[in-house]
Amino acid sequence: MIYSMTGYASATRELAAVSGNGGVSVSVELRTVNSRFLDLNFRMPEDVRVCEPTLREMLMTKLSRGKVDIRVNLQRSEQTSTAGTLNRDALDQLAALERTVANAFPEAGRLRTGEILRWPGVLAESGVSGDALRDAVLEAGKQAIAELIDVRAREGAQLAAMLIANVTEMESIVTKITPLVPELITKHQQKIVERLQEALGMAAPDGAATIVSREEIAERIRQEVTMYGIRIDVAEELSRLTAHLNETRHVIQKGGKVGKRLDFMMQELNREANTLGSKAAAKELADSSMTLKLLIEQMREQVQNLE
Repeated sequence: MIYSMTGYASATRELAAVSGNGGVSVSVELRTVNSRFLDLNFRMPEDVRVCEPTLREMLMTKLSRGKVDIRVNLQRSEQTSTAGTLNRDALDQLAALERTVANAFPEAGRLRTGEILRWPGVLAESGVSGDALRDAVLEAGKQAIAELIDVRAREGAQLAAMLIANVTEMESIVTKITPLVPELITKHQQKIVERLQEALGMAAPDGAATIVSREEIAERIRQEVTMYGIRIDVAEELSRLTAHLNETRHVIQKGGKVGKRLDFMMQELNREANTLGSKAAAKELADSSMTLKLLIEQMREQVQNLE
C-alpha cells in the first residue's frame, strides 16, 4: 500500500469530574502535509505535556515522512470551570524546586500563594486527576493516529491509481512512436540529401571544372547524412524510457514508502524526455516529447505528496 503525506484526523474522550459534576473533553487533532523528513510539532496544555514523549514515539513508529501538527485541547465544562483542586504531584515538584533554589540562593524570596496557584499544572481546575487526563490523551492520540493512517492510505491509493494511469499513457506514446523512428529518420535524411545535391549542383554545374570530383562529393554527402542520422536516432532514449516506465510501474505496484524512489524515477524520465525532444527530427517526435514531459510533471507534483 502507498501512503500520502497529507491528511487530517481527530479523536475525543470525555472525562467526568471526581465530584460527578461536569468534566473535561479531551481532543487530539493531527494535521499532516508533505515534507522531506518527519517533522513533529506539538501544541498542548502544560497539564498533559508529560504525554508528548509517548505521543512522539507512537507517531514515529507509524510515520516516516511528513510535517505533523499535533494539537491537544482540554475543554472544561461550565459546571467545573470555576472549581479548583490542587494537583498534589505538581505541588510537590514545585516545592522541591523551591528548596533547591533556596539552597543555592539563600537570599531569594519564597513563592507567594498566588504565584504557586498560577504555576502551570498546580491547579487542576477540572476536578479530574492528572493520571486520568494523561490516559485520555494517549487513548485519543492512539485513535487519531489510526484514523490518520487510514486517511493517508485512502489518498495514497488514489494517487497510485493516477500515477499508474499516467505510466500507461506514456507507455502507449512510446509504443506508438518507436516503429516510426527508422522511417522518420530515413525521410529526414533523404530531404537533406536532396537539398545538398541541389546546392552542390548549383555550385558545380555539369561540365564545369572542379577541384573535387562528383563521386567524392557524393561520398561526403553520404558520410554527413549518416553521421546526422546517428545524432538524431532516438532509439536508445526510447529504450531507456521503456525501462524507466517499467521500473516506475513496479515501484508503485510494490507499494510501501516509495516517495523518494519515485522522485528519482521522475528525474530519470524527465531526462530522457528532454533528450528525445532535443534530438527530434520530426514533428511527431517533438509532439510526443512535449506530451511526455507534461505527464511527467503531473506525476512529479503528486509524487511529492507520497510518503
